[in-house]
Amino acid sequence: MHDIAPPEKSAKQALTAAFTLIEMSIVLVIIGMIVGGILVGQSLINAAAMRAQISQIEKYNTAVNTFYTKYNCLPGDCANAGSLGFAARGSNPGQGDGNGIIQGSQGTGNGYFEGGGETVMLWMDLSQAGLIAGNFNSASSTVSATITTANAGSYFPAAQIGGGNYIYAWSGGYNQGQSTLAPDGINYFGLSSAVTVGSYVYSSPGLTVAQAYAIDTKVDDGFPQSGKVMAMYLQFQSGQFVTWGAGGGNMGASGANHGPTTSATAGSSTTCYDNGGVSGPTTYSMEQNSGTGINCALSFIMQGAAR
Repeated sequence: MHDIAPPEKSAKQALTAAFTLIEMSIVLVIIGMIVGGILVGQSLINAAAMRAQISQIEKYNTAVNTFYTKYNCLPGDCANAGSLGFAARGSNPGQGDGNGIIQGSQGTGNGYFEGGGETVMLWMDLSQAGLIAGNFNSASSTVSATITTANAGSYFPAAQIGGGNYIYAWSGGYNQGQSTLAPDGINYFGLSSAVTVGSYVYSSPGLTVAQAYAIDTKVDDGFPQSGKVMAMYLQFQSGQFVTWGAGGGNMGASGANHGPTTSATAGSSTTCYDNGGVSGPTTYSMEQNSGTGINCALSFIMQGAAR
C-alpha cells in the first residue's frame, strides 16, 4: 500500500492565506499610526497650553507697562487714582501709596495681603483702563474681601493653563512676611491654584512638574529657584506667607533663611524640585514619574516699569 499524500493547498487557498497576513500587517500599521497620532496630538495640545500661559503673562506685563506709560504709576498703586478716573484709594500703605510696589492693605502694606489693597486693585485698574479682558470691579483698596474658589474669578484672572489656577499680583519675594528679613521690593505675577483668600492667600500647587519646567525653560533659565521665573507662590501656612514649591524649600520659622534650597534633597513623586540628594542647586524633578506630579506653582518677576 502506498501512503496517500495530503492534498496540496490550491493556489487560491495559498493566496487567501497570504492576503490574511498582509491584512493583519496593515491593521497593525494603522493601529501604530493611530497611537502615534494620539501621542503627537497630546504633545501638540500640551505645547499649545504652555504657549497660551506664557502669552498671558507677557500680555499682563505689557498691560502694566502701558498703564504706567499713560498714567505714570502702576495699576493699583496710583496715589492720585481718583483724579485719573479710577476708584479712589485709602490713606494707608498698600492702598495706593505710589511707592512702585504692589502691596496689600491692612494698614501695613505687606505684599502678601490679597483680600484688598493694591494687589487686587491692580486688576480692577487694568480692566477699567481697557488693557485686559474681564471685569474685576469687586475689588476694594480698603475693605478686605473673603475670596473663595467660587468667586475668585471676580478678583483675579483665571490662568490660561486651566487646572483651577489663577494669576495674582504680589511683592516681596521669599523673605516677605518675615519679621527680621527684608522683602526684595520686586513685584511678581503668581500662578497657583487658588483655595481661599481672606487677608492672606491660601493657594496650592496647580502645575505639574513638566508644565513648570516647560514654562521656566521657555522664558527663563529652567531652574526652579533662580532667575525671573521661580517655583514659589503665596500660601499662608504655619506662620509663613510665601512658599517654595515642594522640595525642601527653607520656609522655616520667622527670621530663618528662606533662600533657595542647597541642602541635600532627594526627589520623589511629591517634589517640584530636588538636587538628587547631593548638596547644591536644585532642578525640577522631571526624573520622577516623567514630571506628572501636580507639585509646582510659579511666580514671574514683573518686567519693565513694573519692576
